[in-house]
Amino acid sequence: MEKEEKNSRRNFLRTAATGAVLAAVTPAAFASESVKKPVIIPAGAKGANDRLRVAVLGINGRGKTHIEVIMGLAEKANVELVCLSDPDLNILQERAAEFEKKYGRKIAIEQDFRKVFDDKTIDAITLATPNHWHALQTVWACQAGKDVYVEKPATHNISEGRKIIEAAYKYNRIVQHGVQLRSSVAIREAVKHLEEGLIGRVYMSRGLVYRWRPDIGNKGISQIPAGVDYDLWCGPAPMRPFTKNLVHYNWHWHWNYGNGDVGNQGIHETDLCMWGLGVNSLPERITSMGGKFLWDDCKEVPEIQTSIYHYPKEKKIIQFEVRNWCTNLEDGAGVGNIFYGDKGYLVVKGYDTYETYLGEKREKGPSRSEKGELDLHFQNWFDAIRARDMSIQNGPVQTGALSSSLAHLGNISYRLGKQLEFDPVAERFIGNDIEDANAMLSRDYRAPYLMPEII
Repeated sequence: MEKEEKNSRRNFLRTAATGAVLAAVTPAAFASESVKKPVIIPAGAKGANDRLRVAVLGINGRGKTHIEVIMGLAEKANVELVCLSDPDLNILQERAAEFEKKYGRKIAIEQDFRKVFDDKTIDAITLATPNHWHALQTVWACQAGKDVYVEKPATHNISEGRKIIEAAYKYNRIVQHGVQLRSSVAIREAVKHLEEGLIGRVYMSRGLVYRWRPDIGNKGISQIPAGVDYDLWCGPAPMRPFTKNLVHYNWHWHWNYGNGDVGNQGIHETDLCMWGLGVNSLPERITSMGGKFLWDDCKEVPEIQTSIYHYPKEKKIIQFEVRNWCTNLEDGAGVGNIFYGDKGYLVVKGYDTYETYLGEKREKGPSRSEKGELDLHFQNWFDAIRARDMSIQNGPVQTGALSSSLAHLGNISYRLGKQLEFDPVAERFIGNDIEDANAMLSRDYRAPYLMPEII
């Protein structure tokens, strides 16, 4: 068994080195029943009776939810939340006080997450940090022997998708992508209907991100607040002069740190677009356009964006819409997905509800609504950690690379203002005048926050 595992990892890494990693390593949700992923069982794996010790990195926004979910599952999953980390010491102290008041015990805090990685008593980490940190922290955590739950998007650029997959395999880590609808009972049922032909041959999927995003103004440059390690916050990204339009949350709307709403809320929908459509690679043709039509603020990303992703060989297409203000819903969906087949269509609302409409008369078919997907997604991660088995993950690392990369492709087309041809195996743009596009596949990492070589 050990020899087979080593050979499997060696073959994977050899394939990854050719640039074919996304096409070669497909997640269970995309793969056919005949494709089996390796089960990884490193020495020292924790058993069912061993308590998993977990730390949360990034606790201003989404990290608060991570704390609540982990604490809610603590007894059932036999996990212990032992540390909180954030570059903002003020937030850290505030969360620690809230934690002690709510749960009746103190919790360790650490401003520099690298010390969390050095702590050998910590088994796993969750990442709710800004997008520009996700991949590098995932790789470093894997190297430190930690399992990882990484919020969407798993990457800030396309090249990082290969890196996080390589790291998960080389260091035998369970990396779960935070797209909780993959653990939703209702959405899994919906995808099964699509696979079994309820709406016929599925040829198009549509992703919707209609969110209320107000004018953020322009707060200008200001002094770095006491207690904020701004160098650590910027990490691998350029260290621009400090502004409250970045710290906290509004970094989403600046290219150096975020990816706009298609790379924020939209990753849930890009992921489901690919899953439900049954495609296991990136598209060959991409076009995206939009702009800022509402506010004269400091956001760099588009408020309105339409992206098209074409799979000509499969005769399939993905449409994606971002709208940031007043808009209609589409059959009740404002954040969600619609799948079109030759016998009907299926609507997904949010993370936990689907409806189907069949035939020319749009007769109602099966539907379901069932909450609790986030708890299920964390529980699935804990189960996979204990089993040391990637194949039972609902949101394995490959899904993070694929769904994030789809969003990045649309953003590159938008930013360059042109339709692009893409080779999904080589992970490169092809054709004429594409040097600027290929340059956007990665980024220059600011020392000392450098992406390591994995192979």
